[in-house]
Amino acid sequence: MTDWETVIGLEVHAQLLTRTKMFCRCSADYADAAPNSRVCPICLGLPGALPTINRAAVELTVRTGLALGARIAEISWFDRKNYFYPDLMKGYQISQYPAPLCSGGEVRFVVHGERRRIGVTRVHLEEDTAKHTDRNDHHGSYSLINANRSGVPLIEIVGEPELRSGEEAREYLRTLRAILRYIGACSGNMEEGAIRCDANVSVRLRGTANFGTKVEIKNMNSFRSVAAALDFESRRQVGVLEGGGTITQETRGWDDARGVTVSQRSKEYAHDYRYFPEPDLRPLRIPSDWLAAIRAQMPELPEARAARYQRSLGLTEYDARLLADEREFADLFDETVTRGADPKQTANWINGDVRRELGDRSLASTRLNAERLQGTLSLLAAGDVNRAQAQTILAEVIVSGADPAEVATRRGLRQISDESALAATIREVLASHPRSVADFHSGKQQVMGFLVGQVMKATRGKANPTIVNRLLAEMLTTPG
Repeated sequence: MTDWETVIGLEVHAQLLTRTKMFCRCSADYADAAPNSRVCPICLGLPGALPTINRAAVELTVRTGLALGARIAEISWFDRKNYFYPDLMKGYQISQYPAPLCSGGEVRFVVHGERRRIGVTRVHLEEDTAKHTDRNDHHGSYSLINANRSGVPLIEIVGEPELRSGEEAREYLRTLRAILRYIGACSGNMEEGAIRCDANVSVRLRGTANFGTKVEIKNMNSFRSVAAALDFESRRQVGVLEGGGTITQETRGWDDARGVTVSQRSKEYAHDYRYFPEPDLRPLRIPSDWLAAIRAQMPELPEARAARYQRSLGLTEYDARLLADEREFADLFDETVTRGADPKQTANWINGDVRRELGDRSLASTRLNAERLQGTLSLLAAGDVNRAQAQTILAEVIVSGADPAEVATRRGLRQISDESALAATIREVLASHPRSVADFHSGKQQVMGFLVGQVMKATRGKANPTIVNRLLAEMLTTPG
């Protein structure tokens, strides 16, 4: 495929973290609700029901635009997007087309050490659809509609067609999710549908300027499936063209089980939706003082935070980016370092031991905080516990929230650092292993490791290994 270039543009839909829906006061928290229990005449599309704009959703959209460096329109408006599908309760969707709230901007990320900047065309507000489920059982074939999701606020972030591989698309999406989480706009949980991604994919011969025929890809519900689906579709299109065929403009779905894209329907054009201004809503105005207030409340974003960690704290680019990518870990890091912990040691523990111990759990679901992490690390730094003991303490603290020092004492995890006690143990070990002592004196330095191990065994792993190594070396090299 070296003669061909892949061209990818992503359309990312993100559910906004608001208490109520976009155009009514129904709860937007529908995950555990009974079917069709979070509905009203407005989100059901009943005649005569009039929408009102959710101010919180507008603010989160503006925050997203500012985070991406977009232009915020002083005046924008909503449009009706007309199409028929069973999950569209009104028979149209309230969206934005010619006058989006945010225009321009970019997403910056790193892939294989190369810095990429992908342009953003627009960020606009719209409402989500209902959930449509097809069933086939002893009752026959039928469809179920759950309207709880209908009307939940969405933003659509339309990217420029500047991505060149599935891997780039995956990193673009990961970076975008991190930004949305930082500003509190979206939970970012793809498995729950909070972020949904469609892609337009085409291929062209390298060096040519014109785009090929694009194909829309849907049903990608994980970062892995995004990369796999787009790379497969690129190979499929190249195969068709090299075989003398032509690409059909269509919508295809990703079949994760089979690892292929499958044709679903012909692709619609914008004019097929017959957009026209929503007559029941006034134009949306963003006063300059409100925009300034939103701008003043913007947090430090992942890219800037990672740069600060490298510049001010001496972290590696890898550690800095891994920390900054998720706000809960970055906040934990900042607060722990503020309490006096060593930055590099703290980064290593959060990126390694803490993440490993958490597994699939979120940090917020545990009892770990900066005070308890700093307490654990201070025991390690002071030599009161070794690394393995600190890991044991951390595991309990995450679950119970107990004081690390209390855990160390209660469970007998404190290191033996008393030099006289360790010297006595070392003398006993040397007396029990005269052959190893003789081997050392004949030049076999590797027996040091064996002897250290015997001391650790004798102390049930509680001896301070640094002190043991020093004392053992002194005793072996001191005559008599």
